[in-house]
Order: sequence, then C-alpha cells, then structure tokens
Amino acid sequence: MTVRGLPPGRSGRVWLSRRLDVAQRGAGLLETKLRILAAEEQRFALLAERTEREWTRAVDDADRWMARARVISGQRGVRFATPTSSAEVTVRWATTMGVSYPSGTGVRPPRLEPDESTPDSSALVLARRSYQHALTLGAEHAAASAALEAVHAEVATTRRRLRALQKRWTPRLERAQRVLAEALEEAEREDGVRMRWSAARIAKDDRRGTGQDGRESS
Repeated sequence: MTVRGLPPGRSGRVWLSRRLDVAQRGAGLLETKLRILAAEEQRFALLAERTEREWTRAVDDADRWMARARVISGQRGVRFATPTSSAEVTVRWATTMGVSYPSGTGVRPPRLEPDESTPDSSALVLARRSYQHALTLGAEHAAASAALEAVHAEVATTRRRLRALQKRWTPRLERAQRVLAEALEEAEREDGVRMRWSAARIAKDDRRGTGQDGRESS
C-alpha cells in the first residue's frame, strides 16, 4: 500500500523519516493519555459504585420514614407538608487530558414559603430530611456516573487512535521506508554500473586513439 504525498527519490526518505517521528511521538503521547484516563476511569467506576449503594440505602430509609409519616399524619398531612418549590442542583465541572466531566454537585433543598404548612409529626420531619439527604447522594451518583461515561468514551477513542498509529499508520510508513531504501540502493547500484561501464568505454576509446596515433606517426 502506497503512502499519499510521498515525494520521489531521496527527498522521500526525509519525508518518511519525519512522518515516522511524528507518528512515534504521537503514539507516546496517546499512551500517556491512556494511562492517565484509565486510572481516572477506574476511580470513577469505584465512585459510581459506592455512591449508588449510598443513594439506594438513603432512598430506602426515606421511604420507610414516609411510610410511617403516612400512618401518623395521613395522606392529607403529607400533601400539606410537601413544599411547592423544587430543589436546585448545581454541577461543578473539571477537565483532565481534554475530557470535561462533572466533578461535584451542590444541592439546595426546596424553600418553605411563609404560607406553607409545617410538618405535623416528627416522622414527616425525618422523612423530609431523609429525602433531602437521598437527593444529595443521588446528585453525587449522577455526577459520578456521567464522569465515568465521559472518561470511558475518551478511553475508547484514545485506544482506537493509538491502535491506528501502532497497527496501521506506523507499519505503513516503515514498509514505505524499506521499499524506498531498496529502490534507492538499486538505483545507486545501477548508477555505479553505468559509471563503470562509461569509464571503461572512455578508457578503451583513449587506448584505441593512442594506438592509431602511433601508427600514423611511424
């Protein structure tokens, strides 16, 4: 397979040498990037697993308190104690090796308006706190999962690029370099043969000319 843009002759040797150097340095950079991202991928995988367990336990705990609150306050009491506003979640972002991902979250619970009812039982108070805690852990798990997905995608892309350099582009350049070197060596041998043949012919003509002059002078 030929390499596009390859100049002919000795200039092609320099061209290929430069392309090989770029490919090898690029592969080295990709290997470094892959090691860093692979470590981040493992870290986020563990973080996502831990936050999922914590979030699941928090939701189960909040559901238990809500079940108790319904028994004590009834569905009407739960409805009146439910805030009309929504919680707000903010996301902080970070970048590693060109990959942007959520690095943390902040949660602001719903605001209780002045005209809203307050919980009429301790079970409702604890249920509200438990759900707020579950929301905080859920946001952390969502951020960890999104970070894992972003880093995992970049790891896969980096592996494909590194494989393309190591398995296709670099071997193609090396084959082209060998073929060109053999062609240049063959051309040099042919030039050498032609030069020796030309030199021998000139010498033969000189000897023949000298002999003829000698006969003429006698």
